[in-house]
Amino acid sequence: MTYYIRLDDACEKRDIQNWNRMEKLLDKYDIIPLVGIIPCCEDSLMDKYEEDKNFWNQVNIWIKKGWVIALHGYSHVFISEEGGLNPVNKKSEFAGVPLERQKEKIRSGSAILRSHDIEPKVFFAPAHTFDRNTLKALMEESDIRIISDTIANKPYARWGFTFIPQQSGYVRKLPFNTVTFCYHPNTMKDKDYSLLENFIEANRYAFRPFEVKETDRRLGLLDRILKFAYFIRRG
Repeated sequence: MTYYIRLDDACEKRDIQNWNRMEKLLDKYDIIPLVGIIPCCEDSLMDKYEEDKNFWNQVNIWIKKGWVIALHGYSHVFISEEGGLNPVNKKSEFAGVPLERQKEKIRSGSAILRSHDIEPKVFFAPAHTFDRNTLKALMEESDIRIISDTIANKPYARWGFTFIPQQSGYVRKLPFNTVTFCYHPNTMKDKDYSLLENFIEANRYAFRPFEVKETDRRLGLLDRILKFAYFIRRG
């Protein structure tokens, strides 16, 4: 059993207190997460947070700790109602969007991270939704070959990418060999931190640093059964 922690929606406008609280908790247990940065956030939901002038310095502190930085879309604004290859939601910044527009997003987002000396090796889309054109855009406009998303028992290879499955928005026991728990520190409450810490304390042996590691393993029957059961349960 392997557990990973993923943190979504890091950007200049964020709940700094919540992010600091999460950082302190993960440091306490020596957990190295994957952190998704929104390069050019235009999501109006973030406007309620004060802009952090020290954001990119904070990102460098995370990197020095070993935290893995991912490209988390570009603007975090949903412009389609498509679910794409991972239809967890019916809204997307990428799925259903023309290839050239997606290439522009990947190119521009990667350039912003590079301007701060960050070379992203992992991608995950806002709302978990992307399509084959997203993969083509990543292939042509970046060196990213690892995706954090989709439902599977373990990491697998397809279409020239390694997919590291992400199956839950909070810690819990699940019937998967490799589980990524996705957290949004901006919207976390006290009970979320308590649940997370209690679970970590009870399962410390299973938490691993997020690895930027490709695989050649193909999807198997168990992966497909678990994916089918997951989406049936979601309705």
